[in-house]
Amino acid sequence: MLTTLPDAESAQKLAQGALDACLSACVTELGPVRSRYRWQGKVETSDEIQLLFKTSTVRSLELERFILANHPYETPELLSWQASASTAYAQWVETETYRPTHV
Repeated sequence: MLTTLPDAESAQKLAQGALDACLSACVTELGPVRSRYRWQGKVETSDEIQLLFKTSTVRSLELERFILANHPYETPELLSWQASASTAYAQWVETETYRPTHV
């Protein structure tokens, strides 16, 4: 799952929150990017921080909700897709995002 944030502080806070909640096994800060986009009828340019969250299929909806609830933008970019991974890496992601359900 990919999103952009306005600054390093908000990026760090969102990444740490997702990790603390076991919603993501890893968050990669792809670094500063410059985004150009149309917003409310005008072309804007912003320097942003891009984050890539690695999560399991079972946690993806919960991660999406977490990002939307904690993102500082009114309309945050949130892109997601399923990807293939090596068996060991996929198992690690599953293990790190697993939370037992209490019955």
